[in-house]
Amino acid sequence: MNSKQSNEDDEEDGVVSTPVSVKNYITPQGYAQLRAELFELMDVDRPKIVEIVHWAASNGDRSENGDYIYGKRRLREIDKRIRFLTKRLEIAVVSDPSIHHGGDQIFFGATVTYVDESDVETTVTILGIDEADSLKKQVTWISPIAKALIKAKLGDVVKLQTPLGTQEIEIMTVSYPAKTT
Repeated sequence: MNSKQSNEDDEEDGVVSTPVSVKNYITPQGYAQLRAELFELMDVDRPKIVEIVHWAASNGDRSENGDYIYGKRRLREIDKRIRFLTKRLEIAVVSDPSIHHGGDQIFFGATVTYVDESDVETTVTILGIDEADSLKKQVTWISPIAKALIKAKLGDVVKLQTPLGTQEIEIMTVSYPAKTT
């Protein structure tokens, strides 16, 4: 399959495509969550819906059978999510940020506190595309703020490109999760 075909399939499945040259970094915890969701869909949710659809189909006229119509729709949604998760897990590059624990340089997985020119302090954690949640102050490693921060060190002042222009931010703290045994 060529890369153009793969991208078209991804778009059809609702997959957020990463450019071919970009790796799909993910933490071990993020990988485990995606994998758990995939197995839950395949082993629990899908079999339940298949059973409901089978029962509803046995009741006769399918055109006005709400259980059958809803079940088929839900089955398509589950299958679409299974395809999405399978593709994302296949291309995932698991990177354990705890190897940098105690370091002061910013890499994937770091939690960073910085201060902008207006003395506003912000804390973000740099994570993978499939696991970052902006509501939890997590940013993807390909976001503008992460690109500005990565490879900088504690105390550095870096330039961040924003829609309003370039802004300088100072790195106040850098931390990583401790290694779990």
